[in-house]
Amino acid sequence: MDQAHDERVRIDKWLWAARFYKTRSLATEAIAGGKVELNGERAKPAKTVKVGDEVRVRVGPYEHVLIVRALGERRGPASVAQTLYEETPASIEARERLSAQLKMAPPTFVYEEKGRPTKKDRRDLSRFIDRKRR
Repeated sequence: MDQAHDERVRIDKWLWAARFYKTRSLATEAIAGGKVELNGERAKPAKTVKVGDEVRVRVGPYEHVLIVRALGERRGPASVAQTLYEETPASIEARERLSAQLKMAPPTFVYEEKGRPTKKDRRDLSRFIDRKRR
């Protein structure tokens, strides 16, 4: 292989190796869905990244702004994956602020149903229906 090819890695492979997604197919879906930008432009799965590139990744409600520090095609331990990138201080601060807001927000859905009726509830319902029929 030539030198230039060794200095670049597909973005879907890199995101998988950096442990932002569990599988390459999930990384590919996220890229196709517009959740990943490379140097300010919407990326495609086969787009290559090189050291120094800026990658924006939206995972759930959080957005990570990363600077590529190393290339990796293989998924290794989390400690190794963290050496592949550096997150910008502004990104860390924004994520922490959003995390605090989400913790303080009331839950959007509260389940208030009791579930399946008890045997007593079913008997009472049966008596009520029998009285109506008379």
